[in-house]
Amino acid sequence: MLTLRPANARGHADHGWLNTFHSFSFADYHDPANMGFSALRVINEDVVAPGQGFGTHPHRDMEIITIVLSGQLQHKDSMGNSAVIRPGEVQHMSAGTGVQHSEFNPDPATPVHLMQIWIEPNQTGVTPRYAQKPFTAEERRDQLRLVASSDGRDGSIPIHQDARLFVSTLSPDATVSHTLDQGRKAYLHVAHGSLTLNGQPLGAGDGVRIQDESVLAIAGVDTADLLLFDLP
Repeated sequence: MLTLRPANARGHADHGWLNTFHSFSFADYHDPANMGFSALRVINEDVVAPGQGFGTHPHRDMEIITIVLSGQLQHKDSMGNSAVIRPGEVQHMSAGTGVQHSEFNPDPATPVHLMQIWIEPNQTGVTPRYAQKPFTAEERRDQLRLVASSDGRDGSIPIHQDARLFVSTLSPDATVSHTLDQGRKAYLHVAHGSLTLNGQPLGAGDGVRIQDESVLAIAGVDTADLLLFDLP
């Protein structure tokens, strides 16, 4: 069963320095029908103005994944990490017992466009940790590249949850497929472009809850960037 979450149904706020869309309830956007899906709690699409950002703020007991689509994002945290995240890189922060961080667009002229994902962990009170890793365009092109998993398989970043995150850039008419184990769910989010999922047309910002499906067939229409979550 595919349940569409259209891009234009998402929560939205424009703060001037931040233009943000929420696939699930977040901040001042509250929708009891969209509080998350399985262990997936947040998918935010953010555009941060040049020279602006999120000041230092705390997190606890959450797996936070950030993917920059364009521009660059400066990260600093209470663990002592300071790094710039660029397109093609995946950043992960396991907040565990508690961490504070800031996120800032260091470019004086160009906005940064990013996706931020929160996944609820399967264990709480862990020691916070940080990871950042590049995944090349070749790794992502016309195939599903695993970038986060519970065991760090295939060079992915390990997270505290039995969830797998795949990314892909699909060329027009290219196809990929993914098989779900029995009892598993999935969520697909289109970050850019357009594609079809088991024949269902999807555009930028659209998401789909996936239940009781065994095989997912994904085909590019325009060049498309996607995130696919394989969930417990």
